[in-house]
Amino acid sequence: LTGTVLTNKTAGTVLQVVSTTKTDNFSTTSSTLVDITGLSVTITPTSATSKILIIASLQVSGENNYYAEFSLLRGSTAIGNYTGGSGGTVGFMGANSVNDYAQYYIETAANQYLDSPATTSSTTYNFQVNRYTNNGGSTVYLNFNYSAGGGISSTGTWTNKSD
Repeated sequence: LTGTVLTNKTAGTVLQVVSTTKTDNFSTTSSTLVDITGLSVTITPTSATSKILIIASLQVSGENNYYAEFSLLRGSTAIGNYTGGSGGTVGFMGANSVNDYAQYYIETAANQYLDSPATTSSTTYNFQVNRYTNNGGSTVYLNFNYSAGGGISSTGTWTNKSD
């Protein structure tokens, strides 16, 4: 977790960059959203009109067929969600297997979102994940290739940008 404050306060410039990298593994079989431990940051906007740019890149794997649904939260409020297809799934981003051999692959789930928190109070952003319910008993993994037993890191970057 790192943070940088820039002294140039010209409108439209980046004032802070806060990032985190999750280097350990995470897994869930939950069909309801659960917090991804170790993948949250806190940032304090410099003005009520500050924008926070969230850039996420998560490394996802699973056993056999899987579908992982991710949610981005500001505090306890889900933000940046889409409503997908006829099934009506909601999330910030998703990842799924392409075939019955998903345990051999790690894929990247990536997205970005520009948030307007409208506050100067300390603000925490974090991710949640679930195993989509139409998916049997499959486990979803972050930073871990189930079959190969190895993994890589997931990152999230939060940028506080003034108007």
